[in-house]
Amino acid sequence: MTDAAAPPGRPRGEVLSGPATARAVNVLAPNPSPMTLDGTNTWILSEPGSGLAVVVDPGPLDEGHLRNVVETAEKAGKRIALTLLTHGHPDHAEAASRFAELTRTPVRALDPALRLGDEGLGAGDVVDVGGLELRVVSTPGHTSDSLSFHLPADGAVLTGDTVLGRGTSVVAHPDGRLGDYLDSLRRLRSLSVDDGVHTVLPGHGPVLEDAQGVVEFYLAHRAGRLAQVETAVEDGHRTAPEVVAHVYADVDRALWPAAELSVLAQLDYLHEHGLILPESRGL
Repeated sequence: MTDAAAPPGRPRGEVLSGPATARAVNVLAPNPSPMTLDGTNTWILSEPGSGLAVVVDPGPLDEGHLRNVVETAEKAGKRIALTLLTHGHPDHAEAASRFAELTRTPVRALDPALRLGDEGLGAGDVVDVGGLELRVVSTPGHTSDSLSFHLPADGAVLTGDTVLGRGTSVVAHPDGRLGDYLDSLRRLRSLSVDDGVHTVLPGHGPVLEDAQGVVEFYLAHRAGRLAQVETAVEDGHRTAPEVVAHVYADVDRALWPAAELSVLAQLDYLHEHGLILPESRGL
């Protein structure tokens, strides 16, 4: 969701298919929209010199896109050995089953309903394919099943929809929760401060070169929006649609339904912390 000016983070500019780091190649899906930005970034990850690759988020069910992903890997001399999902939203995961058929690979995800094979994914897991090391980071909040993948050899993190390359993300109430989301952003900030992560490989939008800068922006943005919502409630705006119309008046109305999800999550958060009365939650 792009309800703010472009954040810091030193975006590379135009979103293109092609190499992003020494180990990550983007294949941009043909599904642009106000919510998906330029389209879904499907990531092919592989250790240099290895013949094996991992695909993160095969994206929407588009046969041309899936063939493009497979062909991109094959042209680089790679065989896709595993599919991973950052979360279950259709623009990331709809094609997972079909992609598994095409590549004969298992699909690993936090949500058991999305898995194909015996192994899931959880916080602290390390995925090793052909010498490529990916560390699984729990980042719920956008959705309850959201994961990020730390690629330490490149100083990079794949964030799915938790951090976007442009704009800000939705906290998809009721599955997504604001408290969880803020904790996830702090976890990503720790990766940038303590673990050398400088590059964000997002699920949508351009690659970001300043991981700490964009996460700090997200935290400040969320604090600002939360204060605006609290003030709107104090001023008599009681329902989520009323708050959206007041707080997001300068945002494209096409994004208001998504904004309403985030507002509901913020109202829940304010209620849980005793900052508004239950009847002001707009539920």
